[in-house]
Amino acid sequence: MKIRPVVFAIVVAALLVFVVGASAQTASGTIRLFEERCATCHRNPGVARAAGAEQAPDIDALRKLSPDTVYAAMTMSPTPAHTQAQVDLMDIVKRGFAEFVGGRKLGSVPSGDPKAMPNQCSAAAKFTNPSAAPSWNGWSADSTNARFQSAKAAGLSTAQVQNLRLKWAFGLPNAASMYSQPTIAGGRVFFGADTGYVYSLDAKSGCVAWGFQAAAGVRNAVSVGPVKGHGPSAFAAYFGDLRGNVYALDAATGKALWIVSADPHPLAAVTGSPILFKGRLYVPLASREEAAGGGPDYPCCTFRGSIVALDADTGKQVWKTHIISDEPKPTKKNSRGVQLYAPSGAGIWDTPTIDEARGVMYIGTGDAYSRPVSSMNTDAIMALDLATGKPRWAVQHTPDDAWLVGCETNTPSENCPSNIGPDYDFGMSPMMRALGDGRTIVVTGQKSGEVFAEDVRDGKVIWKATLVDRLARGEITFGGAADDQNAYFGTRSGAIWALDLKSGEKKWSTPIAPTAQRQSGQTAALTVIPGVVFSGGQDGVLRALSTTDGKQLWQFDTLRDFTTVNGVAARGGAMGAPGPTIAGGMLFLGSGYTGLGNGRGGNVLLAFDAAETQSTK
Repeated sequence: MKIRPVVFAIVVAALLVFVVGASAQTASGTIRLFEERCATCHRNPGVARAAGAEQAPDIDALRKLSPDTVYAAMTMSPTPAHTQAQVDLMDIVKRGFAEFVGGRKLGSVPSGDPKAMPNQCSAAAKFTNPSAAPSWNGWSADSTNARFQSAKAAGLSTAQVQNLRLKWAFGLPNAASMYSQPTIAGGRVFFGADTGYVYSLDAKSGCVAWGFQAAAGVRNAVSVGPVKGHGPSAFAAYFGDLRGNVYALDAATGKALWIVSADPHPLAAVTGSPILFKGRLYVPLASREEAAGGGPDYPCCTFRGSIVALDADTGKQVWKTHIISDEPKPTKKNSRGVQLYAPSGAGIWDTPTIDEARGVMYIGTGDAYSRPVSSMNTDAIMALDLATGKPRWAVQHTPDDAWLVGCETNTPSENCPSNIGPDYDFGMSPMMRALGDGRTIVVTGQKSGEVFAEDVRDGKVIWKATLVDRLARGEITFGGAADDQNAYFGTRSGAIWALDLKSGEKKWSTPIAPTAQRQSGQTAALTVIPGVVFSGGQDGVLRALSTTDGKQLWQFDTLRDFTTVNGVAARGGAMGAPGPTIAGGMLFLGSGYTGLGNGRGGNVLLAFDAAETQSTK
């Protein structure tokens, strides 16, 4: 598709109001700025465009282009009337817009191609049956989402933790943020990148087996499992991207078996990890409309969070359940004549938790985007029937929470919800645990800093614990971990907590002082093995604490340069989303997450083992 320079010149002229220092390069900042400055011309289908921009490609057409094509069009010689606008526009803004529209990083295809890497795997590094060896398959080591790995599967004891040493490092070409958690299965490590690449590496050596270029960035954990009907392909690697696409690849070779769109909304995204269970892939859907909706030229808001059940062999939809049952309807028009809608929101940012015995899945839901907030399913913990997707029960923990990015200002746009909510989503997966007295609970931390334990039969709250002095957005984001005795949580305030599973009693709390001149906070998901809980910090330090008393046993500073097995320059950064994964005596961790508080980016995957002879690189 050819894009005329004049079309992009219209956008460029509007962008001159951009103020140096604005957070355009954060995901939400870029999306919001696009809506404020570009959407008048590159409007969603069916929405009126600015005068003179009738021929400008709409957002759906732009999304079919690569970021490199969009960037090239923005930097072409424009018409004379807009020449100065092109000159004045900062290159960093052009790049940010091109990457948002194109769905991945500039230059990702040539730079990320594994064929250009020197560490190609030999025939000896074969993919094996995932059930034949210890694994960490998906978001959690099992479908309870407790992020607990048994001693046998971990292959790592409390005594060995102090001997953990870096075995190898892999650099992600052109990546800016590490937000895909590594999966360990079949002797391989699978993970995605903001470039849209998904890689499969040999777990022991870090050699690259294959790489696959998705249509957009991949921030969820890969799930690996059996697949049928595709000839010699016996196992598939399943994941979603930031455009709402879902993929099944041959786990051994990276060949695409099927690709489907899980949601037609232009800003739909798969951020939580799909989970594979008995031939079905359950996919959580969120969106980036929460960032776009506050722009006065955006028809806010029409996305509704959902869970989609797909046939794992074919990708065909089995059922789809919208968390808000009512379809969005027109409410009013703002002063620009843009139609607004409600209800909307309730994105699913987390991985569903599977309760096989009861035939149920448990999820946490997000806030609403627009008013009125008519659904009781926002900011809630829900149980859905595995077979049909029908809700069994729902417990809302923060009613009437409508929130959009950029609306907490003195001069919010007309799109912003009145009486802006606190943004208390549930961003973490419910952790299912049996108490040993006949009761089973799901334990979930809310972004407010509160933790709820609920009876799986009806959602009744068994106990509640508050881990912060003052409730605040983002205190508990990507989640905790739990063994048979305690649940463990990190907070943005900078502490690790242990709570008794039966009562919610605070067993211990360990303040984490950040490394000098670095961000504080423990918002990444925790991981626990018998005797040890691991936490990656916003300061770039991975820490291991005793589950008995919270005393620190070991730490590793990832905020530095690394020599990599694939020869790509790599550096660690903040850790604010996925946690470490552990199996077969090895620990894997991605470092460099920019998503919270403009954290330090990074592009490195690290592999550790406990061999005493291994030296730090």
